[in-house]
Amino acid sequence: MLIISPQITIPESEFAEQFVRASGPGGQNVNKVSTAVQLRFNVYASPALPWDVRARLIKIAGTRINSAGELMITAQRFRTQAQNRADARERLAELIRAALHAPKPRRKTKPSAGAKRRRVESKQRQGQLKRTRAKNLGGVE
Repeated sequence: MLIISPQITIPESEFAEQFVRASGPGGQNVNKVSTAVQLRFNVYASPALPWDVRARLIKIAGTRINSAGELMITAQRFRTQAQNRADARERLAELIRAALHAPKPRRKTKPSAGAKRRRVESKQRQGQLKRTRAKNLGGVE
C-alpha cells in the first residue's frame, strides 16, 4: 500500500514492477543482475485518484504516460533492487502529491499608467541617444 495523503492510498495491485538491467557503471555486476525497476501505474483506470487529481497528474507527467494511460517510472540510481524499488515508489508518490494541489488561478493584470509612461520615456531616451551617435561619426556619412 502506497500512502499519498490521509485521503489517498494506492493498493499495490494497482501498480506493476518489473526488474531490468541498469545502464551505466557498475562493473561485471551490471551485466548480470537486474537491479533497475520499471514501475507502471495506470492513471486512467485507478479508482484511488479523484478526477481532478488524475487530470493534473496526466498534465504533470507529460511524456512519461503512454497512450494506454500507464505512467512509467524507471529507477536505477542505486545498486540494489530494494533501494530502486523504494525510489520508484517514492517518485510516484511525489508526482501524485504534486498533482493534489490545484494551481492558483492567474489574474489578468494591466500595467499602470505610470509604468506605461516610464516605458515610453525610456524608449525615447534610448532613441535620442542613438540619434546623437549617428551625427558624431567623425565625418563619415
